[in-house]
Order: sequence, then C-alpha cells, then structure tokens
Amino acid sequence: MDFWDIIWFILISFFFFAYLVILFQIFGDLFRRHDIGGFSKALWVIGLILFWWLAALIYLIANGKGMAERQAKQVQDMQAAQESYIKGVAGTGGAADQIARAKELLDSGAITQAEFDALKAKALS
Repeated sequence: MDFWDIIWFILISFFFFAYLVILFQIFGDLFRRHDIGGFSKALWVIGLILFWWLAALIYLIANGKGMAERQAKQVQDMQAAQESYIKGVAGTGGAADQIARAKELLDSGAITQAEFDALKAKALS
C-alpha cells in the first residue's frame, strides 16, 4: 500500500461514517414521526435500502425543516422533564419556605405551637 491508498481509505471511511450518521438520524426521525402512517414509513425504509444515497438526499431536502423542529421539541421535552425531576428530588426552597409552610400548618391547626417551634428551629439550623 502506498500513501494514496491510505489517503483514499481514510476518505472513504470518513464518508461511510458520515453516511451512517445521516442514516441513523433519518431512521430516528422517520420512526419518531406521528404525521405519516406505517406504509409511508415502510416505503421510506425500502427506498433508503435500495436507493440509499438518492432516498437520503430526497428525505433531507423534503423533511429537513421538520427534522430540526422535531429534534428541538424532543430536546425541550427532555429538558423540561429533567428540570421537573431535579425540582422534585431537590425538595423545596430554603429555610424561609419551610417556616412559611410550618406557619400555614400552625394556622390551620394541624400542628401545635411546640411543633412549629421545633420545625422552625430545624429549618434555621
């Protein structure tokens, strides 16, 4: 093998890897879509297998904007779910918030003054 064979191999490997990344993005988007039916999805899959470069190019041109919008919505949904989970796990705010909730319990009669004082001391410590 000479130098140009190695360069050619690296170039072909790069384009093959890039095609695989594009293909996985298309398949991910294709099966995430709810606006087309199973028959249309099957036709796209068959097209991507038989006419791999042409079908991929057509799909990217025809659905590129929709792919970006669906990906952005998925990222936003995941961020919202993560923030909700973190807020749920982290608990409530600081000492002032805990004292305010304890005061509401005292005013409603759910706890006694001694229990309120204990909760207040615990929140401040």
